[in-house]
Amino acid sequence: MSRYLARRNLLEARTVTTTPSFTAVNHVQLAIPAGGEQECRAFWGELLGLCEIPKPPLLAARGGCWFQGPGFQVHLGVEQDFRPTLKAHPGFEVRGLRALADRLTTHGHRVTFSDEVPGQDRFHTVDPFGNRLEFLEPHS
Repeated sequence: MSRYLARRNLLEARTVTTTPSFTAVNHVQLAIPAGGEQECRAFWGELLGLCEIPKPPLLAARGGCWFQGPGFQVHLGVEQDFRPTLKAHPGFEVRGLRALADRLTTHGHRVTFSDEVPGQDRFHTVDPFGNRLEFLEPHS
């Protein structure tokens, strides 16, 4: 084999790409106003039942807080010029959707059910800062 062909084969071997395959959503990030951590703890921790996890030290200095759910995390980061997301939103699949809706309503959060997507029950609500959230439960 010529030196040229050997070099070309080596370069081609280095540039071979594989198609990535997604395995999960690791986390979603939502913005919060400065000083909103206690309200996050009350909503995401106490009301929704997610477990707060420590932020890495360099990121903790920026404020905010992180929560762990089953197979995902919710990162709540301080944004100085905070504005809630009114349309963009994470969608969380749950079991016991009606019970969650009742719990949120009991704690003063408006819940709006929608039947626009076949095969699931779902509702939208907002976090304490007005960020839109969706909760859904597929039909069995």
